[in-house]
Amino acid sequence: MRPVAHPETPGWKAETRETFRLAGPLALANMLQMLTYAIDVIFIARLGASELAASSLAIALFGLIVWSLQALTGAVAPIISAELGARGPALRPVRRAMRMALWLAIIVTVFGMAICALAGSLMRVTGQEPHITALAISYMEVLLWSTGPMVVAGVLRNFVSALGRPVFATLITAVGIGVNALANWVFIFGNWGAPALGLPGAAIATLITSLVIVTLYAIAIRADPRLHRYHIMGFTWRPDWPRFIEILRIGTPIAVTVLAEAGVFGAAAFLMGRVGGLELAAHTVALNLAAFAFQVPFGVGQAATIRVGYFYGARNPVGMARAGWTGLAMGTGFMVFTCAAMALAPQALLSIYVDPTDPANAQLLNVAAGFLMIAAAFQLSDGVQAVAAGALRGLKDTHIPMWIAIFSYWVPGFGLAAGLGLGTSLGGTGVWIGLATGLTFAAILLLWRWQRREALGLTVRNSPLPGAARA
Repeated sequence: MRPVAHPETPGWKAETRETFRLAGPLALANMLQMLTYAIDVIFIARLGASELAASSLAIALFGLIVWSLQALTGAVAPIISAELGARGPALRPVRRAMRMALWLAIIVTVFGMAICALAGSLMRVTGQEPHITALAISYMEVLLWSTGPMVVAGVLRNFVSALGRPVFATLITAVGIGVNALANWVFIFGNWGAPALGLPGAAIATLITSLVIVTLYAIAIRADPRLHRYHIMGFTWRPDWPRFIEILRIGTPIAVTVLAEAGVFGAAAFLMGRVGGLELAAHTVALNLAAFAFQVPFGVGQAATIRVGYFYGARNPVGMARAGWTGLAMGTGFMVFTCAAMALAPQALLSIYVDPTDPANAQLLNVAAGFLMIAAAFQLSDGVQAVAAGALRGLKDTHIPMWIAIFSYWVPGFGLAAGLGLGTSLGGTGVWIGLATGLTFAAILLLWRWQRREALGLTVRNSPLPGAARA
């Protein structure tokens, strides 16, 4: 029997408006965050191809660690949304969830930094060029200290977004861009009396930016009455183990999913390093553009997690459906435009990073343009899988999507990337064909699971946690 709409279920127009209200600032914040990374690439590219390649290898590992840890602690978002949908404002449950998410952020930071410290060994084992490895190590030795501030900032960002203040994420990230650009200019090239540190200077800029961002989140939460009333720093010493375990239970599969997806792109960088330094530099630039475009459906997916999670807490299956399908329409609709831009004007997009008038860049631009044409082909798949995964997380459905990600990205995805990239004359083009295949498999399987959510029993909310702490 078809489910009956809850009296408070918004219509399609109202749901579109609410989703856009969340997704707009989140997507813009994501794009601004990518612009922060792009600024790093722009400054580092001025140092030379070797420095650009080295930073690409370091960021491939560092980004993988930070994104997965942010995904792990980001499980607090659907938990908060469900509590608000069930009995908002839910001051104590939200405060307990945030407290345990911050505990988890601090704990996992230690493990993340330890893994980053092994970057040099990983690069040697994978056969990277010695001089590029040495540059990457000097960069990572400073960069790894940004892990903690970034993971904690991710938790605070989920809190302000779930409580209806996503614009704070946009504004704070925008300030971070200015801080990052200024710090890069100062420490890479030695301006304002600072030493010219080259590549390590870029890592110092990232550290300074991450500390400024987490500080601004703390100030915003303290200043906003709606956010401050939750007193998320209250009773910081008091554990709530059931809630801690719930975050781990929901968040671990999300983190593994991010590892599976980001890991295959990181592994692609190492494959490109085996193909050649030119291909690796071209891969870095083209992938940065593709990742920039991805931030919009990723933001829509984050909004879908919050909206679907709200209706999941309210036990409203019609609301869940409208929230999920609205997000899918918005995310994939945007990717039609990015597909057209990459297919029709690849050279113009690449000129953002590389000077097209310099004859020395001609070969780099040609190789990167070829990669960008393949990126255009997988834009729709990328949008579908991002939003579908976000909608399923709103239902606290993370385990099966994790296995879908592992299979899609590493069996058909990495399998083809390694086989075509290293085993045929396609080289770097073969690597990108593999990446496109993995994204397409993930999109199809995740969309199928979302469409079957009722039959699979995913819309039935579990009982509240027993034995939770009082504060």
